[in-house]
Amino acid sequence: MILIADGGSTKADWIALDEQKKELFKVRTGGLNPAVVAVDVLRARILETAEFSENLDKVTQVFFYGAGCGTQVATKILKDLFEELFSNATVFVGEDTLAAVYAAAGKTPAIVCILGTGSNSSYFDGNTIESNAVSLGYIIMDEASGNYFGKRLLRNYFYKVMPANIASQFEKEFNLEPDHIKYNLYRQPNPNTYLANFASFMFQFKEDPYILDLMEDGFDAFFRSRVLPYKKDKNTPIYFIGSIAHYFSNILEKVAKKHGLSITGVIQRPINNLIEYHKTYLIK
Repeated sequence: MILIADGGSTKADWIALDEQKKELFKVRTGGLNPAVVAVDVLRARILETAEFSENLDKVTQVFFYGAGCGTQVATKILKDLFEELFSNATVFVGEDTLAAVYAAAGKTPAIVCILGTGSNSSYFDGNTIESNAVSLGYIIMDEASGNYFGKRLLRNYFYKVMPANIASQFEKEFNLEPDHIKYNLYRQPNPNTYLANFASFMFQFKEDPYILDLMEDGFDAFFRSRVLPYKKDKNTPIYFIGSIAHYFSNILEKVAKKHGLSITGVIQRPINNLIEYHKTYLIK
C-alpha cells in the first residue's frame, strides 16, 4: 500500500494506492503540522483513523507533504513518527510548497503560492525550488492566509469598524466573549487554526465591498511580500493553491493585474493532481 498526503495545519488529505497504482481509499485527518502540534497529538490523529490503524503493517511507501515541514527538525519529527507507525514503509516528508509545485506546475517553471491556514510561495525552475523567505509562521508572516484574515476580522469587529450587518451575523456564528477568544489564542494549542476558522465567514459576504476591500489588501500584501521579490519575467506562470484563492479568484486576478501579472491557474484541492504526478514520476 502506498500513501500520499497533502497536509495543512487544519487538515490533511490522504490517498492510498495499491501496488498497481489503483486507488484503495481517500481519507482526511486533522492537521499534522509538526511545528505547532505535539507528537502525541500527531500520533493520535493517525491512529484514530481506522483506514490507517487497520493497515499499519501493509504500508510500503509514504509520501507526505505538509505545512510546517520546511525545517530539518520538523521534518524529522514526522519522518520518525511515520517510520514508527508504518514500520514496513520507506518514508518521504517534504514541505507543502513541494506538493503545490508538483500539483500545479509538474516539471514546468512557475511561481506557486499557497493560501491555506497559513501562506507560502516558491519559485520552481523545473528542477529545484527557491523560496524568497523562510516562513516564521502565523504571528508575523502568512499574509492573505486564513489566520491572517481571521485576525483582521476579529480586530475590525472589536475596533467597531466592521459594517453593522456583517457584525450582526458575525456575533451569531461565533462566541465573541473576550475571555473565550483569549483562552483559545493563548491557552489552547493551534491558535493559527482557531483564527483561520473565522476566515471561512468571509465566503458568505464575498460580494460585499467591506470583504472585497479586506481581501484586496491581504492579497496585495501577499504579492508584495511573496511574489514580486522573485523578480521573474511577467510571463512566468503563477499558480495559487487553496480555498481562499479559489473563492476569491476574481480579487486575486485584480491584484495580479495591478502589478502587471496574471494568474495562470487556481487549484482548490491539489491532492488529485498530486496523485497523477506521483503515478507518472515517483512511484515505480
